Parts: sequence; C-alpha cells; structure tokens
Amino acid sequence: MKIIFSRKGFDSGYGGVPSPILPDGSLVSFPIPSRFGRPLSDLRFGNRPLGEMVSELTRGKIATTRSVHLDPDLMTGSVPRLPGWCAAFGQTGSAQGHLRNQGVGPGDLFLFFGWYQRVEHRDGKLQYAGPQIHSLFGWLQIGDVLKVTDSAALLKQRPWLVDHPHLQHATSMGSNNTVYIAAPQLRIGSAHTQVAGAGIFSRWSELLQLTAPAQNRSVWHLPGWMLPPNGQSALSYHPTAQAWERQQDNLVRLRTAAKGQEFVLNTPDPTAAQKWLERLFAQESKMTGG
Repeated sequence: MKIIFSRKGFDSGYGGVPSPILPDGSLVSFPIPSRFGRPLSDLRFGNRPLGEMVSELTRGKIATTRSVHLDPDLMTGSVPRLPGWCAAFGQTGSAQGHLRNQGVGPGDLFLFFGWYQRVEHRDGKLQYAGPQIHSLFGWLQIGDVLKVTDSAALLKQRPWLVDHPHLQHATSMGSNNTVYIAAPQLRIGSAHTQVAGAGIFSRWSELLQLTAPAQNRSVWHLPGWMLPPNGQSALSYHPTAQAWERQQDNLVRLRTAAKGQEFVLNTPDPTAAQKWLERLFAQESKMTGG
C-alpha cells in the first residue's frame, strides 16, 4: 500500500485563513475558492451552513456566494446526493501526472492534510486561538480510478458523479483529468475494518498533527519507519537526506516541500505502516463499532 499525503483546503494563497478545529474537536476543511465549483452557500457541515462559518472566520472577505471547489468530496451530508453516491477525489495536470508516475492505484490510501487552527467562541463569534499547524483531516482509500476522457459516457455509468467538479467542469479541467473513487470499507493490511473507505476524522487528536511542536507548520514530526535505515527517502518530493533529521523516541523531523500537492510514500516497512494506520484509525473504528 502506498500512502499519499495530499494537501487540500484553504492555504495562504487560496482562502487566506486556516481551516478550523471546532471547540468540540470537529475538523472542518474549507474548500478553496475556484470557478470550477459551486456556491459556498450550497454546502453544510453537520447542521450548520458552511458558508456562515467561512464568512465569519474570514471576516466577510469570502462571501457565501463565492464559488468553491468541493474536492475531495468526503461527507454524505455536505450537499444533497443522488442515489449511489460515493466519496471521490479528482486530480489533474502535473499533480495527477505525479500520482500516475508513482503508480498510485486501487488499494492505496490518500491521507488529506491542511492548514488548521483551533477556534473558540468569544463574544458569540468564532475566533482563532492557539498555534497554526498542518493536520490530517480525512482519508480516501482508492477503490477505482476513472480517467475522464468522455464525461458523458462516464456519467451514464455513474450518474451520481454529475455534480463532482471534475465531471461538472470536465471540459475546462485540462490534461490528465482523473477521479479516484473510494473503496466501500477501509482495509489495513489484509483485514477489512468497520471504517468507511473515505471520510473526515470525527475528532481531532494529537495523532493527526503533522507539525512538530513549537515549529513552523511545514516542519513535521513523523514515525521513524518512514525513513529507511539507509537514509534514502521513500517520500516523493523529498528525495534528499538534508530534508530529514532523526530525533529521539524513534521519530524523524521533515522539512516539507513548499510546492507539491501529493507526497507519495512507498512504505519502506509495511508492518510498521500497518501498526501506525491501525493506531491512527482506532478512534474511528470505536465510533463505528469496529
């Protein structure tokens, strides 16, 4: 299994503020503003319109009428769904070329991360508090890979994809337009779990934090097995040993690349990777009865 650390959601160039970790620990990913999307006012997070939250935390700079790119599309309740809907993620251009060149396909696991900060209620409004970090927020294990060459034919087979931005705006997506469809259930190693094949983590925990304590958010702490003993990086976009530094407690510190959306890890130690993933998804498994 390859693990793909996939950067998504608001950043300093698109949106300008962190996505929030709500007071109850819920993780909200703010989809980036884009003409290849739908009005922000269409989207919900739980029982609350997402646009209200975005407008409040951007102090009105991003209005609810703004078009946003809902991708990855991981939550059933974000918008009304057609029968047969399944979580999906689209990629195109050089980023998709990178995924293709890395051999990413069915069974591999996207771990989505973004720019996050806790928020709290002050004077009846949400306000940011605490450090800004990179955090995992969701996942998608690939069940199928669809190349969008003939969108009309594809929609006849899977009509529920009609409002996915990579189908809705297929003629404007450029080269390599590809959609990754989630597997029905998450599989770790040879065992299927009771966790869905894609979703948003139910509650934030320290296990989801990538940023090393007291560091710039792009400096990560990762388990030591991600760097093989010979010091040769198995993570794409990070080929040089200078990016990595071994730490105590079997951790490594990584200075992540400023560019690149998809960092593909060809897991050097499958057994250690499986144990790490089992720990990462333990809370989700408990909440779903697994």
